[in-house]
Amino acid sequence: MATSMHKDAHAAFSLSTPPPEPSSTSTTDASSNFDIISTYRSLRRSSPHLTTPLLAISSLLQLLSHTAPSTASETLSLLSHHSSLLVASVRNPIALSAGTELFQRYVVGTLQQQVAPPPPPPAPTTLNNNDNNDGKDNATTQEEEDSFQATRERLLSSGRLFVERAGQARALIAETARKLVKNRGDTVLTTGRSRCVVAALEAAAEVGTGSFRVVYVRSSSSSSSSSSSAPDDDDDDADIIRRLRAKPGVQVAVIRPEAVAYCLGQEAVTAVMVGAEGVVENGGVVSALGTLQLAMLARSARKPLYVLAESHKFVRLYPLGQRDLPVRQTVVEFKGTDDDDDDDGCSNQELVVVVGGAPTRKGEVNGNGGGVERGGGKEEEEEPVDYTPPDLITALVTEAGMLSPSAVSEELIKIWY
Repeated sequence: MATSMHKDAHAAFSLSTPPPEPSSTSTTDASSNFDIISTYRSLRRSSPHLTTPLLAISSLLQLLSHTAPSTASETLSLLSHHSSLLVASVRNPIALSAGTELFQRYVVGTLQQQVAPPPPPPAPTTLNNNDNNDGKDNATTQEEEDSFQATRERLLSSGRLFVERAGQARALIAETARKLVKNRGDTVLTTGRSRCVVAALEAAAEVGTGSFRVVYVRSSSSSSSSSSSAPDDDDDDADIIRRLRAKPGVQVAVIRPEAVAYCLGQEAVTAVMVGAEGVVENGGVVSALGTLQLAMLARSARKPLYVLAESHKFVRLYPLGQRDLPVRQTVVEFKGTDDDDDDDGCSNQELVVVVGGAPTRKGEVNGNGGGVERGGGKEEEEEPVDYTPPDLITALVTEAGMLSPSAVSEELIKIWY
């Protein structure tokens, strides 16, 4: 990895790290007044340019800055507890887990480097030697606390620096990925509102690559318009389409998901680019629902599929299929005549199926605090995801350059082991 946090973590992490001891009463009281979930959601609204793992790390940094653990054990216990709360608050914890686990490993490595065990006291030379040590134990304890506070400050400053540098990864990815659009008349098919993909296409237009075309797959839920209509809806898709069309030499066609196979078969598509929420150990990716379908169609049409993702999205997860994803979502829901539905398909007590989540009754919130409160507006919906295996991916584009899917496991080994 190119980031300093990854290097420090690799140098210092140990599999034999003992579990953290319970924190003191004062630290527990201070942490109980800190709402990690509200902090994360506030950062998500105020810093929409940050990825989910970086938002998680930023939330944990605020936790450390608002509490004052006095030992390494208290610090690790504090981070572990609030990381668990944060991950449990969402239906799809993959991206959050990537951030919280990476930061906790970095903290462990830093503490192992900086917090050395105190030297043993010198052996007494006389029976009355204890009289000469009055106040020395207290002085040693104070020195240890001062040393740990210095380490804590280093953790905070290094963590903020990591978030700042990691936020620049998108520009580095765009610089690499734009070279994939190198021939005049290339056509790139993309979907999913990936900020990395959009940045790469904008970079390709700004460096004077020449005229190229973009086929933008727009979900049916965001638009019922045909490919020839203007994007007049006030949503993220419409904004991206307008931005791309504003670039000199860039032409954008908008299609619905039903037209992907037709487009790949009939149009001169030269490459498919998508983003990802997480990159798993075997080189597969977890991304917006429909990415797997797109990858299978691209393979059938013999088109290269490039996944653009920051390296801090690499996560220790090894799914073999869709059912192995640790995501609470309802994509397929079977019903029968015994469901006592009315004419429009809903029962008298209306079922609200949150896309990407379990169905809930109207006016309810899911039990973990995520999802949408109908009529109350608590938190925006989480989009469903699917898993795309590595054999359907041509290459991963990260801030460190282009990687084959098989190289992901090596990068994770460098971080964790």
